[in-house]
Amino acid sequence: MNTKILVPTDFTEEAHSAIQHAVKLGSLVNAEVILLNVVKDKDAILKAKEALEKEEALAKSINETIEVRSIVRVGNIFDDIGDAASELGVSLIFMGTHGASGWQKITGSYALKVITNSSVPFIVVQDQQMNETGYDSIVVPLDLNKQTKQKLEMVASMALYFDSEVHLITPNESDEFLNNKLKANRVWAAKYLKGKNVKFTTHIVDKGDSLTEGIFKLSSEVDADLIAIMNLQNNSLMGVLGSSYQQEIITNKLKVPVLCINPLKSTVAPDSILVR
Repeated sequence: MNTKILVPTDFTEEAHSAIQHAVKLGSLVNAEVILLNVVKDKDAILKAKEALEKEEALAKSINETIEVRSIVRVGNIFDDIGDAASELGVSLIFMGTHGASGWQKITGSYALKVITNSSVPFIVVQDQQMNETGYDSIVVPLDLNKQTKQKLEMVASMALYFDSEVHLITPNESDEFLNNKLKANRVWAAKYLKGKNVKFTTHIVDKGDSLTEGIFKLSSEVDADLIAIMNLQNNSLMGVLGSSYQQEIITNKLKVPVLCINPLKSTVAPDSILVR
């Protein structure tokens, strides 16, 4: 068993939802699930280990055949989650996020910093469980960023595995030059998904709405199970994909889980764990 999924946990309900998602997916792809708790100092290790035993029991209660283990690291969540993912060679990280505050609590703004410090894709989960059939409906915002291809490659792999329908959405841009660029991106993305035999629909944000508003409207209409975004620290050409946009997406009120991918320097997408 070479495939590994990491789940940082702070023992909250949101973290428990992330464990449920990880176990469900891990069971499908025959992956090991590794639970991680990061503590501030050595004095907290024993208590963390005791709490992690309960988290392992939770994972086993979801699927008793899942391979699960847990580790404790002394440090901070911003560095140690990414470091652990790299050292363990994990393919995907499931992370719960919520509005709590305090040391080592994974809030929306903290989640973004954690994601940025890792090259491994994240699925950020609120207190929303994965349904029995997985991610059936995936919303994918498209802008003018060249890293979009990386996102689509992983989404296509996931869509083929779950027999999902992908819903592409672009901003409604009044500038003719930008609008033509967006149209070209929609055409390219549609051709790419069609070539992969992925079911898809295309949408344009309603006039007067922001891209974020359009994403949430569409997500509600199609009962989205997942929203896929790139983690872009700098604003895109559309002027919307800054950290405030990302934070609003991952903490969306619909509580739709969010696949968040850091752009790679190469044009090759990260290896997918979803290989049949």
